[in-house]
Amino acid sequence: MRRGGKLRANGRRIAVALALTLPVPALASGIIDNVNGIALDANGRVVRFRALTIDDEGKVDKLLPDRYREPEQPRPRKRKKNEPEQAQPSRPDFKLDAGGKTLIPGLIDAHGHVMGYGLSLITLDLSETKSLAEAQAKIRAYAAANTGRKWIIGKGWNQELWGLGRFPTAAELDAAVSDVPVWLERVDGHAGWANSLAIKAAAVTAATKAPPGGRIEMAAGKPAGVFVDKAMDLITRVVPPPAPKDRDIALEKAQQALLRQGITGIADMGTSIDDWQAFRRSADRGALRVRIMSYAYGLENMVLIAGPEPTPWLYDDHLRMGGVKLILDGALGSRGAWLKADYADAPGQRGLAMIPSTQLRNIMSRAAMDNFQIAVHAIGDAANSEVLDAVQELSETYKGDRRWRIEHAQIVDPAELPRFGQYGIVASMQPVHQTSDWRMATARLGEARLKGAYAWKAMLDNRVPLAFGSDVPVESPNPFPGIAAAMTREDASGQPAGGWMPEQRVSFEAALDGFTRTAAYAGFAEKRFGSLVPGQRADFLLIDRDISTSSPVEIRGTQVLETWIGGKRVYVKGQ
Repeated sequence: MRRGGKLRANGRRIAVALALTLPVPALASGIIDNVNGIALDANGRVVRFRALTIDDEGKVDKLLPDRYREPEQPRPRKRKKNEPEQAQPSRPDFKLDAGGKTLIPGLIDAHGHVMGYGLSLITLDLSETKSLAEAQAKIRAYAAANTGRKWIIGKGWNQELWGLGRFPTAAELDAAVSDVPVWLERVDGHAGWANSLAIKAAAVTAATKAPPGGRIEMAAGKPAGVFVDKAMDLITRVVPPPAPKDRDIALEKAQQALLRQGITGIADMGTSIDDWQAFRRSADRGALRVRIMSYAYGLENMVLIAGPEPTPWLYDDHLRMGGVKLILDGALGSRGAWLKADYADAPGQRGLAMIPSTQLRNIMSRAAMDNFQIAVHAIGDAANSEVLDAVQELSETYKGDRRWRIEHAQIVDPAELPRFGQYGIVASMQPVHQTSDWRMATARLGEARLKGAYAWKAMLDNRVPLAFGSDVPVESPNPFPGIAAAMTREDASGQPAGGWMPEQRVSFEAALDGFTRTAAYAGFAEKRFGSLVPGQRADFLLIDRDISTSSPVEIRGTQVLETWIGGKRVYVKGQ
């Protein structure tokens, strides 16, 4: 990233933002009174309250069914000789009259990429482009506004949204920028688009072979410009990494955006040592507000960061590395998801298994023997079946509360859905993926193979812990459209009417639970945060409507008025 005035201006804006985040002193007891309080009990049922009391450790003291009443002070009287002084009823350090606003638990994203989100906010973002021509124009404008960069980096393109019917090419990227190497990741992070200079800089030629688990798109016997899954490494190994200062700026921008949208905790899926160091630097400065449940990107980062066992909770429950993230297959959009049968729209292709069967079990065993939690990315039905088989085998050796996780679990053979519950596997799923993908999923597989697709209700019926997230920056981290999508299986425009495979819709209570209690449970954090029960961290939101009585369309438009973490106000709308 270019240094100089732009970076200094970013730093000044961040300093100003930080100054606005802590209006309540640390370790202050308090009362949030006159609220329309909504929480979930241990059984996932709605609990209502009018006031919340916070102790001097930033934890929930009580949920009061009625408004707060000041404790009566005893009438003074003359003490007898040698009689100890009576203790006075304690009074809170602060009291907020919320004016009847709705208060809900802080929302947790069970699967996101914190640094990826932050970097997307300071690099080229193509996620809103609707055509190849629009993307080319945006790339061209970005290059003109950022002269002097050695590489142009970005992400977010989606050939499906462009209606292209194929992948874009290096020549089409050259038409936008040809004098600087350009590398742009697809929206799902499972493919990358390079221009000719980037391909040349990586020394990729017609003779270059794709590594196992990867695919080089070819045209006329030469690399066409798109590299899928493991083949992306051929380019990324020569792409300059972000500098530490850039990571610090990206992390702060990510936090501001997450807090603005009501996210108080997030599972970071794929933490590198550089990411972890940025998290620690932020926490050391007292600037880490969002709680991060960290899952290392592979064994190497797991050992490098955490060593022989998961880290303890650090910085008053703001940071912990408790597990490892593995990627077994690709995504549907790039046809990298590993399927049991050919893609309906690409005969002969079944996707990519990125980790061989024996190696997958060896890696999972290596992590499990040191008590790390294991989260495996599996999208296709073959990939999900492989993880289920591996968990079944390893469960004979590694007993106890393991909470194996399958990330995405998008396409599952219906006959295998009960296996999730049988082994206590957490299904970590993203409602907004379904509303973005349903047309594509139908084209990729055909309707007959979709009975176990994005099967949220079936997971609950099989007593599977269902944790919801966004996969940010693949999708927006805003949890309210996620809650609405879980309830309706309709997108923002109400399509398809009545919901896609409506039998897989879930209730409001289940949707909220997936973004709170179960999202915390999925990260072994349910005793620390995620529910507004006494003794947990006081993480909550004040919002502009009662989402328990609102329609799903209204829920989508929910605005966060204030975000509180650990009993401290860290975001106020408009400030």
